[in-house]
Amino acid sequence: MALEQKLHLKLSQKLVMTPTLQQAIKLLQLTRLELEQALALEVQVNPLLELAEEAPAEDENAVPGEAQASEDVTPVAEEPEATGPLDPVAGDAEPPEEVPTTVDAFGEVELESLFSNYLHDVPAVAATWEDDEDSPLENTSTADQSMYQALCEQLRLLDVRPELGLVCEFIVGNLEPNGYLRSGLEELAAQLGVEVSLVEEALALVQRLEPAGIGARNLQECLMLQVERLQSEHPDPFMARVHEIFRVAFNDVLNQRWDVIERRFSMTHDEVRRLVAVMRRLTPHPGAALGPTGNSPVEPDVEVRRMDHEWRVGLVDDGLPRLHLSSRYARMLQSRGLDSQSRSYLRERMRSALWFLRSVEQRQSTILKVAQAIVRRQSEFLEHGVAHLKPLVLRDIADDIGMHESTVSRVVANKYIATPRGVLPLKFFFHSAISSAVEGDISSMAVKERIKDLISGEDAGKPLSDARIARQLNRVGVRIARRTVAKYREELGIPSSEQRRRAFR
Repeated sequence: MALEQKLHLKLSQKLVMTPTLQQAIKLLQLTRLELEQALALEVQVNPLLELAEEAPAEDENAVPGEAQASEDVTPVAEEPEATGPLDPVAGDAEPPEEVPTTVDAFGEVELESLFSNYLHDVPAVAATWEDDEDSPLENTSTADQSMYQALCEQLRLLDVRPELGLVCEFIVGNLEPNGYLRSGLEELAAQLGVEVSLVEEALALVQRLEPAGIGARNLQECLMLQVERLQSEHPDPFMARVHEIFRVAFNDVLNQRWDVIERRFSMTHDEVRRLVAVMRRLTPHPGAALGPTGNSPVEPDVEVRRMDHEWRVGLVDDGLPRLHLSSRYARMLQSRGLDSQSRSYLRERMRSALWFLRSVEQRQSTILKVAQAIVRRQSEFLEHGVAHLKPLVLRDIADDIGMHESTVSRVVANKYIATPRGVLPLKFFFHSAISSAVEGDISSMAVKERIKDLISGEDAGKPLSDARIARQLNRVGVRIARRTVAKYREELGIPSSEQRRRAFR
């Protein structure tokens, strides 16, 4: 078979992900705390960027779009601009015109005109290169105390012989974050090479520490330890009965078999209710009261406030690092005595710095536009509460601001907004629609609020079933099925009617 060369035409679609586009997408889906870390990291790896606590107002090279919420607020009544920031998803198929190609786009920029305003009042290179630094003692952060440290501090306040104290610290080191000891006493004794009796004595000492329930090996022991502590602090014969019920009939308590407990221990209805009240004072996770929880603090990205009879949305950048271009390296790049290798390196770092600043600007601008669109559609919620939430999906906001739906999805993920009704995640405002014969489509969140109101106002002796709740909502025009009511009730953390009836008894 002879070999020959041929020309073929072929059409194909390719997804072009430029470095700038990848960086913009990455920054867009970061939380506020993650953005702070990204800014600090970029300063470390790029010498052309500097971190300043307070950037001057006239600094044109500072990150735009990061003004104070009290100063940079935008009325939500205004329509979004037609030429918004880069839409990462919409631009996937076709790179935007502003993105540099393989050609050295930086070479087309006049350095003098680019940095003239910024370098106007900057001293010459001969000035000192050392920045003022705060005292190391002032920069020292205080670490959160762990559960192990808190319990060991309590142990040191007790008069314990040294060998017993070492075993106690070993037990504390083997506790789970919720405060339970899952390792067997024989296993601990074998690891330490001591008698089991010494481990039992140490465990009894650990279980005397605060909070009550620490060192328990199961839920039953945890609750019994807490009841014993309550009994010792406030002697009450009823607490002794509660301790006995937990000891011999804990399975009935877990399954809320109040009628069985009532007959077995000859208790009245009032005593059963008192037993339930005591259980509500106990905690199944005593270790949660000690040490860091591991939950990241919530910091809002935007804030909405009532000003001049309209809702205004502004970015919140309190404490957010401000970046600007380094004047020293910019002057070095302008100097003629720089060798070609150093100049090439500085040009690349300058291009990377400009891309990064632009990506941060796009992130802030996109978040602000999405927040403004959400507030325009959910203004009645801000005025009157949850019952007035409107159905909203991502496509609605995407159509409003002229961006792709997945871009909006990245914006609302892990972002928060400070409102007069609390700090809420942006995803809070997106809910499916439930048909109503009276009000048209209403938000599923508003329906959940109605279900909660119906259950809170029910007769405790005759709680409403899911079917009865569905019928009552249908009478007022809300078309909802029993299975949907059960789903919403479970999402609200409300037990079934049978469980509520048992709890009442």
